[in-house]
Amino acid sequence: MDFDVGKVDLNCEKNNTAHKTNDISVNRLIVRRGQSFLVTFELHDLSRPTTDLLELMVETGPQPSEALGTRSVFGLPEGCGKGSSWKVKVHQGSVLLAGSITLDITSPADAPVGEYSLSVKTSATASVGSSLGKLLLLFNPWCKEDWVHLPEEEERQEYVMREQGLVYKGSDKYISSMAWNFGQFEDDIVDICLKLLDVNPKCLSDPAKDFSARCNPIYVSRVVSAMINANDDRGVLMGRWDGQYDGGMSPTHWNGSVEVLRRWLKNGSNPVKYGQCWVFAAVMCTVLRCLGIPCRVVSNFQSAHDTDKNLTIDDFFSDYGVRPKQSPDSVWNYHVWVEAWMRRPDLSAGSLYDGWQVVDPTPQEKSTDVYCCGPAPVKAILQGHVDLKYDVPFVFAEVNADRVTWMVFADGSKKNIFTDSVSVGQNISTKAVGSDKRVDITANYKHAEGTEKERAVYNQAVKRVNIPEENSNGIHDGKPGVSMKIVELTKPVSGKDIDLKLILNSNDSETRTLVINVNVQAMRYTGIPSSQIQTELKELKLLPNQDLTIPIHIPFSVYGEKMRESNSIKVSAVVTDNDKSEAVYITEKDLVPESPSLTIKAIGSELQYSEMTAEVVFENPLSEGLRNCFITVTGSGLLTEAMEVRMPLLKQGQRLRVKMPFTPYRPGPKKLVAGFNCDQFRDIKASCNVYIKPVTGVVPPLRR
Repeated sequence: MDFDVGKVDLNCEKNNTAHKTNDISVNRLIVRRGQSFLVTFELHDLSRPTTDLLELMVETGPQPSEALGTRSVFGLPEGCGKGSSWKVKVHQGSVLLAGSITLDITSPADAPVGEYSLSVKTSATASVGSSLGKLLLLFNPWCKEDWVHLPEEEERQEYVMREQGLVYKGSDKYISSMAWNFGQFEDDIVDICLKLLDVNPKCLSDPAKDFSARCNPIYVSRVVSAMINANDDRGVLMGRWDGQYDGGMSPTHWNGSVEVLRRWLKNGSNPVKYGQCWVFAAVMCTVLRCLGIPCRVVSNFQSAHDTDKNLTIDDFFSDYGVRPKQSPDSVWNYHVWVEAWMRRPDLSAGSLYDGWQVVDPTPQEKSTDVYCCGPAPVKAILQGHVDLKYDVPFVFAEVNADRVTWMVFADGSKKNIFTDSVSVGQNISTKAVGSDKRVDITANYKHAEGTEKERAVYNQAVKRVNIPEENSNGIHDGKPGVSMKIVELTKPVSGKDIDLKLILNSNDSETRTLVINVNVQAMRYTGIPSSQIQTELKELKLLPNQDLTIPIHIPFSVYGEKMRESNSIKVSAVVTDNDKSEAVYITEKDLVPESPSLTIKAIGSELQYSEMTAEVVFENPLSEGLRNCFITVTGSGLLTEAMEVRMPLLKQGQRLRVKMPFTPYRPGPKKLVAGFNCDQFRDIKASCNVYIKPVTGVVPPLRR
């Protein structure tokens, strides 16, 4: 018997709430794989309360096929479409006599993610089906059969559902946090994420195969890693590290991912200018969380960039401080990547490498001819299993490479001063689950420095990447004739002078004549000097068993302007012993001046759809006026777009207090993020937490 399909109800609000996608939309069907959803439709001319045949079909992508898993035919009675991985049954609440039927449909836990069309045929003789509509299918961390299943609900709330987070920056001795709005549930972000998948080179060259491969989070995370940077595709962000940001935004400008992703779409899938590692990582976190892959942003301090794959980093000094690299190896003050949670059956029949995987979208080195990195199992990095895919040796070096310091002399010759097996990979940090505390996860990546286990793993890694024995450097034994250290006298704060002292001590019985060169350089966070701040040369006598103290004064008037596009200040002392021509000693200290105080707080009822006020306060700390000041405020779920206030001049000692009204539109934990800019200071940040209580029975105001 033929039935005509009438009105269709995709039960979007009910389904999306059950699938935890209602924050994205309640007006379109967005569900997670491996979990059932309900579809209701009318059957006209129904003459009896049971159905002879209902054949359903779902399709995704171009040239969908059952062999590729991008097409499935299934139906009633149960078992129709034998071999189909999609399932359907009549829902208990279905009212057949009233002329409507509700079906309970379940996708497989390994179905490709993306947009599907859903249709139904109501008889075996019908040539085409009637459309029931479209649905979006996402990964499902709540489903045990899904490779991205995350067992703990508290972690699912943090790593999939939370729209705000913290990114850690600075250096290992000066760790600061920066609030970031991931905004994965903003209206249009899921469509931008799917667009990003659709324009990736693999999809453009073989779309049918690419859509099929979207069943695999390993594949999807690797594609997203490549597509966040624009180095060899139509990716989201163009990276730049030279301080020249004409034609775009300084990477420090961004407070969240939503503006970046929307600009990319508006630009016709042309890259947004500009990004650096924390921007790449945070935008990738947005995309993965939106697609349903649990993930978190991770910062590694003293992060090595090993270009020649020998697990060793070479640093070069001259008498004027850090010199341009003779090799492209470097150690960054910090580097930010993403950890994504998934199983790795491609590496082990058991669960040996399941769990957190490093995926890094910052374009550093190519992986199989593409600028991407990972997923590299954190468990493999801990064990030194560097012969596994993907990019495990590169990530291992980032957290555990040895560092060799060379002195380069005027004639071009060089001398190995010392080898350091400890400093790379410090304070590896991520935001805590359910709070704004910093969690140190270094022990996930390597055994404690100085232990036999750590050295054993390092030596095993060296063997696995087939490094010749002579290329792996040991630690130089023996005490240096002169010991040195640089000590802070004042906490470094941007806008104020910095005072330190260099302390030298000799364990020699004779008086030493030392040539002491103290250098102060502005450094990019990638370990590259951007400009010389000051230098001081002295020749002094160092008496036996006595300290020699040299004051180091760095005025803000000298360093301030040179720090606008730099992350830190490197103070280094290079000491040559006139009495021992080959004796050279080096010590260094990285300083990250703290930004002047900026505060933001939310005033009001903290109730969904009720007007609130953001209050931002900044006081000029300088003895001169601040020019061209402006404050921006953003917050996913709180503001539909950024708010901005400008002020041409903020006089010496003047306090700026700005109040901006906003109406929160999504309940739950949120963050307001403020940024302050002027000619003298760049991108000072502040944030505050807001918990928005939900209301029911209220018609929401229109959003963009």
